[in-house]
Amino acid sequence: MTSNKEDFQLINDFLAGDENSFNKIVLKYQKQIYWHARRMTGNHLDADEVVQEVLLTMYKKIRDFKFKSSLYTWIYRITSTRSINFLRRKSLRNFFSTNDDEAQELKSGNDIIIDLEVREQVVAIEKLLQKIPARQREVFIMRHYDELTYEEISKILGKSVGGLKANYFNAVKKLSEMVKNEKN
Repeated sequence: MTSNKEDFQLINDFLAGDENSFNKIVLKYQKQIYWHARRMTGNHLDADEVVQEVLLTMYKKIRDFKFKSSLYTWIYRITSTRSINFLRRKSLRNFFSTNDDEAQELKSGNDIIIDLEVREQVVAIEKLLQKIPARQREVFIMRHYDELTYEEISKILGKSVGGLKANYFNAVKKLSEMVKNEKN
């Protein structure tokens, strides 16, 4: 990853009218945005929808960026917030909808390309992640998959390190229990 200085220059160039600078920011961070959203939402289609929301939010709010945190921290915070908001909306839609899970699974044609065995493992892990509370899931994903330190997560989420450690511990404990129960 490039330095904050380079990211800040891209922001300043964009604010000065260089649209291509925003495209460079998107290209640089789109993979991280997608995978964080994917792990939070549990599937490709939902992650794509969240990514679109994140990019739109970034474009609209980049003028409000305060240069007090890294650009990555700011983007990660937006992605986390949009993912959780998406999950809340989806939960409400599902509550009032009669669509079954199989119909939703059939819509994700892009995932058919993935090797079935690997897909089954990914789906199993994503399903388990969806069973733990969103905040615990978020901390688990940031710590385990994105390999962020508790201090970095604290800056992104604005939460205490102690609280984050408790969330991570509880997530690991719940996931371990679920894995044991599935094996039995």
